[in-house]
Amino acid sequence: MRLATSIFFCLVFYVAPAQLFQPINYPKGYFRNPLAIPIDLSGNFGELRPNHYHMGLDFRTLQRENLPVYAAADGYIARIKIEPAGFGRAIYINHPNGYTTLYAHLNKLSPAVEAYVKQQQYLKKSWAIFLDLPPQLFPVKKGDFIANSGNTGGSQAPHLHFEIRTTANDVNVNPLLFGLPLADNSTPVIKRLALYNRTRSTYEQTPQYITLKKAGAVFTTATPVYKTTAPLVSFSVGAIDSHSGSTNPNGIFQGVIKMDNHPVTGFRMDNISYSDTRYMNAHIDYKTKASGGPFLQHLSELPGFLNSIYDTRYGNGVLDISDGQPHIISITVYDTELNESHINFTIQFQGGAVSTAKPAGNLFYPMMLDGFESSECEFFIGERCLYDSVHINYSKAPNGNTMSVSALHTIGSAAIPLQDFILVRIKPSTTLTANQQNKTVMQRYAGAKKLVEKVTWQNGWAAARFRDFGSFQLLVDEQPPVITPVGFSNGADMSKASRIVFTVKDNLEKHKDWWAELDGKWICFTNDKGRSFIYTFDEHCMPGNHNLMVRVADEAGNITQQSYQFKR
Repeated sequence: MRLATSIFFCLVFYVAPAQLFQPINYPKGYFRNPLAIPIDLSGNFGELRPNHYHMGLDFRTLQRENLPVYAAADGYIARIKIEPAGFGRAIYINHPNGYTTLYAHLNKLSPAVEAYVKQQQYLKKSWAIFLDLPPQLFPVKKGDFIANSGNTGGSQAPHLHFEIRTTANDVNVNPLLFGLPLADNSTPVIKRLALYNRTRSTYEQTPQYITLKKAGAVFTTATPVYKTTAPLVSFSVGAIDSHSGSTNPNGIFQGVIKMDNHPVTGFRMDNISYSDTRYMNAHIDYKTKASGGPFLQHLSELPGFLNSIYDTRYGNGVLDISDGQPHIISITVYDTELNESHINFTIQFQGGAVSTAKPAGNLFYPMMLDGFESSECEFFIGERCLYDSVHINYSKAPNGNTMSVSALHTIGSAAIPLQDFILVRIKPSTTLTANQQNKTVMQRYAGAKKLVEKVTWQNGWAAARFRDFGSFQLLVDEQPPVITPVGFSNGADMSKASRIVFTVKDNLEKHKDWWAELDGKWICFTNDKGRSFIYTFDEHCMPGNHNLMVRVADEAGNITQQSYQFKR
């Protein structure tokens, strides 16, 4: 039986003390360090990142690029990915033991692989590419050079991102469980403990921080017995970890909570797939983090957390202390070497006044399809959108944006996370021509964050899908993006230059569909980090006079096309 985490009811029972997590046995020594320098981590598996878990290890590369990267074991290069964000340039190697290793943010690949990728880019007429390779094309031995390290894609500084996945189902496994050569005698550091009143939504309260003090090898509360007016409670912790010789704040591996020496629940950063990584938002106190606070990791499973990292055989972490008796709480956090830190304290329900104020808006539940309709705005929330029950408020306001053709509709709060996309439908406040409808986008914003999506029309309503709450409006965008050459102009002599560079700007900050042709043939421009478009002169541009055509579109479908003559 599992504990219900509805904000209206909770059923709790216990069994005899038991071990929540069993030892993990993965092949030790099979994979080598993919670099030739000692391992020093700037990020570990399961570390908390915006909207996702960190799904591998980040190896420091001495604050520079182009360190040689080596195959961690025998196998073959199975996939290659080139993209402006995310991994940047990445190699996947399949191994005969059933695992796949991934190496990301790379610069140049090994010469034969680099030549093959370039050939495929020209065949497919796309710089961004995701290739599946046959086993016989690029076999590798453990320790073979495969690429140079870099800073491509979503990387913010030079490093190597390294992952281990199970090949059959593409699920990521914590690489530190494979015995990589990394000393770790450091215990996790517990910084914060917070309590939640679970008769209410976790998104409709501010957690109560419990002051901790060190007592020998464990933490305890500042007062002998912590008393609360909440009959149902859960907890979260703020904790970090590092390894020997490092002070870098990495994530913890495992957390377990017990009440009266009985296990309740716990989480472990072991097997996580990319299809589930956004559920990190259910694992943390999202509202606190979105409001500028710290990362707090729940020691309870929210009801909308599917395929969760929690063990809920003995409970889901919502504790019934309504009997008014003192209860002993024990919380332990671990790293992959099972170095551990503890919090032990006593909690007691003391009764008292309970707020009966009802939050504004309609109440929505996880695992239910529901929606809201008005004369100018509708939204629909699917079964897998919400993690916890919560009231979603709606309001409408006049719009002062000169591009806007609707009122400004605010749905929910940006402090309430969404796992899946909601459908938002807005009726324009004025009659639009067919051309205006074709150039209509829906903009969502919250604070300084803005996003636009092309709408679809049905019976006079414009619809688009978004993965965050916020304020929504319809805009008619008839302004095309701007292409700007960097360091050259039409008719330039480029014989001493090594490359051609363009930047692209759009009024709504969303351009796409870049296309370039040199003398009527597609030419490959890179676009690392989505910034400049760069073509480095190669065999596709021989000395002589040339014509270059570049074209780009924005989300609304406005197109800019320019041509340049140059000599090389």
